[in-house]
Amino acid sequence: MSTKALRLGTRRSRLAMAQSGQVADAVSQVTGRPVELVEITTYGDVSRQHLAQIGGTGVFVTALREALAKGQVDFAVHSLKDLPTTQPEDLVLAAIPVREDPRDVIVARDALKFTDLPRGARIGTGSPRRMAQLNAYARSHGLDMETVPIRGNVDTRIGYVHDGELDAVVLAAAGLSRLGRIDEVTDFLSIDTVLPAPGQGALAIECAADNASLIAALGELDDPFTRVAVTAERSLLAALEAGCSAPVGALADLLADGQIVNEMRLRGVVGTTDGTRMVQLSTTGPVPETHDGAMALGRELAAEMLAQGAAGLMGERAL
Repeated sequence: MSTKALRLGTRRSRLAMAQSGQVADAVSQVTGRPVELVEITTYGDVSRQHLAQIGGTGVFVTALREALAKGQVDFAVHSLKDLPTTQPEDLVLAAIPVREDPRDVIVARDALKFTDLPRGARIGTGSPRRMAQLNAYARSHGLDMETVPIRGNVDTRIGYVHDGELDAVVLAAAGLSRLGRIDEVTDFLSIDTVLPAPGQGALAIECAADNASLIAALGELDDPFTRVAVTAERSLLAALEAGCSAPVGALADLLADGQIVNEMRLRGVVGTTDGTRMVQLSTTGPVPETHDGAMALGRELAAEMLAQGAAGLMGERAL
């Protein structure tokens, strides 16, 4: 095998560089080749609009995929929750490594827990999904809180809390963990309170579909359980015809009897951002053994959610 360095395309953000660096080390180990990071600026990195305004779908991905198509990089690393649900024919997700903690967390002033936030607390998030579920939780528990739309990297978002502009911000546990900042979390949000984004906590390693040797090498980093879970979640998102920035949460988790994993539960939620209307359903069945089986599970739950009015809660649906 060649000893020439492999080129890994990555976004320039500190988080993207951290997770790409971890993947680069793992790829070096399985291939015996050095890996160099190639920094690429995406539209989502330079736009100052909120993701809901610019559509969300693909804004962090398109430039990386263009670099792959042009042969400027050999493979790319994405946060899976940023990937559009339609896969280009010329590219393949060669590996989906073991998933990090998929939960959302809060970083609050005075090390406060979520339920200890004061009346009128201002909570920052750039995610309509988080807004919808936090507002719904507040309504159902008689809490007085305001969700405030924000953008920016982790430092910027946590800075709003330190500066006193916000009482708390909501972030993904996986991102803080990869940055080595998990100790800044003041509370982990229960899955029962806020379902994560489809694919949250998972990474996708993508390369050209015609590069069989690289696909085989990267495939050693693939985790079958993570892949089947996120496939079901993303199938749900696709069947709802919702984009990455839609107020949709989904999580497939594996249920074990002792040491034996024998079932998978898929949960989905759609809601208006003010939290007044929600559709939340789940289904449990045997762990899908194939890609098509995982896709079917997601479509089935989406059909049930649409039958209960989910489409009307998402605003503009993805075209």
